[in-house]
Amino acid sequence: MPTFTYSARDNTGKVVQETIDADSKDSLLTLLRNRGLSVDSVEEERAKSKAKKKVGGFRLFGGKVKMKDFSMFCRQFATMINAGVSLVRCLDVLEQQTSSPRLKEIIRELQMEIQGGATLSRSMARFPRVFTNLAVGLVRAGEVGGVLDETLDRLAAFAEKDMELRRKVKASMTYPVMVMIVSIGIVTFLVTFILPKFMQMFTDLGMTEDEFPTMTLMLIKTSQFMTSKWYLMALIIFGMTVGINRLRATKTGRRYWDMLMLKMPVFGPLTHKIAISRFARTLSTLLASGVPILQAMETVAGTVDNAVISDAILLSRASIREGDTIAGPLADSKQFPPMVVQMISIGEETGQLDTMLTKVADFYEGEVDAALESLTAALEPLLIVFLGGVVGFIVIAMFLPLIGIIGELSS
Repeated sequence: MPTFTYSARDNTGKVVQETIDADSKDSLLTLLRNRGLSVDSVEEERAKSKAKKKVGGFRLFGGKVKMKDFSMFCRQFATMINAGVSLVRCLDVLEQQTSSPRLKEIIRELQMEIQGGATLSRSMARFPRVFTNLAVGLVRAGEVGGVLDETLDRLAAFAEKDMELRRKVKASMTYPVMVMIVSIGIVTFLVTFILPKFMQMFTDLGMTEDEFPTMTLMLIKTSQFMTSKWYLMALIIFGMTVGINRLRATKTGRRYWDMLMLKMPVFGPLTHKIAISRFARTLSTLLASGVPILQAMETVAGTVDNAVISDAILLSRASIREGDTIAGPLADSKQFPPMVVQMISIGEETGQLDTMLTKVADFYEGEVDAALESLTAALEPLLIVFLGGVVGFIVIAMFLPLIGIIGELSS
């Protein structure tokens, strides 16, 4: 969709300048006239200009909308809707409240769309990087059922839960990542700066390469490669990164990658629990908001962030369309634990599926917390031992020739 920058005047003569997406220049002019604006100029942005504004789907400078800002937006929006404030007035207040430049811009465009006669859900759908299918679906259900404040509250609660889960995962991984970075830094410093000085000293003492111990020789070859062929390592790492990303971009490659992630030791079970928790929480939120089950299952399939589990959910959706249950296909996929399948089956039988899914989500979020604590506790000593072993190997390899020289001198 093209992007246009326009300049116009309202009924009071105030100049309004905005950048907005529209199907065409004519449709934008019609929209602006319907809003009572007198248009002075309309210019289409160049593709190059638009590309500079965005990196990875978000604006380059202050463009990404944080989950915290999004959650606060939903919570405040729900409070004002519940108090009887009009949509346009709510958005006006929210635009002034938010500290996110990108969200402020989006709210301004939402306000303009609604003033032009569009629904809130349709306006939100124009910004898929910020308002996911889950958010749009919930808002649409709230609009149809007249309970927009309740669905926005549920959306805020979901965002807060998801944000908390991500925070815990990041916090648990911070220490291991820092240790690995320090390890790589120490090893690189020793091999590229300290080791060559030692080798020069041994060469000055008359030692040839054939006289070095095996450990020292291995270290010398590594040092020579890292100092003279470092660009090859950079190319290999870059090539592997690009290759993996290209593979994950394909449907088949993404499925095999996600299957590998689920089967990895230690990390596989954790990834599986996070996906099950997200599935249960998302589906529960959608069903509680009145979203039809087929639409809810389709939305959930796109939020679990794992192609294998997503395929199982879509198979279950196809089964529901044919009049079958949800639980059967999920059990056949072998990706959903028996406890989850039984809880869903009971929920279907009793008509309390959303309640049962909430219980499943709470349980698996607790399981994720316990798994993260265990993983962190196990990784800390392993990483310390690994770092000590690598540094010890390098130090021993550097000093072995010196020990040999001292031995010869003493004899």
